[in-house]
Amino acid sequence: MTAADPRATAFLRLLKIMDELREQCPWDRKQTMETLRPLTIEETYELGDAILEKDQDGIKKELGDLLLHMVFYARIGKEQGAFDITDVLNGICEKLIRRHPHIYGDVKVSGEEEVKANWEKIKLEEKTEQAGPSTSSGRHPSVLEGVPRGLPSMVKAIRIQDKARGVGFDWDHRDQVWEKVNEELRELKHEVDTNSTKQSDELGDVLFSLVNYARFLGIDPDEALERTNRKFIHRFQFLERESHKDGKKLGEMTLAEMDAYWERAKREELIGPTVDRAHLPPVPKRSSPILARPITNRP
Repeated sequence: MTAADPRATAFLRLLKIMDELREQCPWDRKQTMETLRPLTIEETYELGDAILEKDQDGIKKELGDLLLHMVFYARIGKEQGAFDITDVLNGICEKLIRRHPHIYGDVKVSGEEEVKANWEKIKLEEKTEQAGPSTSSGRHPSVLEGVPRGLPSMVKAIRIQDKARGVGFDWDHRDQVWEKVNEELRELKHEVDTNSTKQSDELGDVLFSLVNYARFLGIDPDEALERTNRKFIHRFQFLERESHKDGKKLGEMTLAEMDAYWERAKREELIGPTVDRAHLPPVPKRSSPILARPITNRP
């Protein structure tokens, strides 16, 4: 990439604007890393929303917002004499080269899993070197130290399991993981049946094992849950909207009546809202309404 490269030109333009804002704008002058932190988290979630919605224009805009934040942090770091944007960029370049010896060295890999394992191995070696000689307590850097404490619990579970897998601590195949899920479910049921104080612990074990199973299926459980959240919201808002059109109030409807609207929402997801409902077969009656008992085909 040369100075004439449009990518370099655009990035230098952003750096120039950041310098001008930091020097001239009262709001930008006031910001610190601490005040920017919650805003950065918010922008990250907005990017996540755009990705789930497959909103390419939104993704582009949110990436720009996050890039601005990265430049902002680097500008503050420069003012504090800690680092600048050049240090940040060189640092990530050197790390990528160091952790991809199969590209920039003579290491041979058989596939993606070996690349991930090498990454974790190299990362642990880096932490060991940074820590220096072991302390008198014999403590060594942990593979799991790179997992941020502030991560949402499900995302943290994913990262913990990924890192453990990187050093070979993993199941051989998914059937073993599914058996573990069932084992944890049985233990949870036992604690619930005995009204034990360990119910919360066992529920956590169930969730952790389900996250692990999702990993073996190649499914991001956090994304899967978010898609289900959105699906539930869409169907519930359909229930609210359509029942209101029919002159009904949620608080005065039976669960069976609400379940009928729920089923209509599901059908419209499959066939689209433009179909003439008069030509649709009637919604089959069911013995239990929407929340009266678990229904395996919902959501």
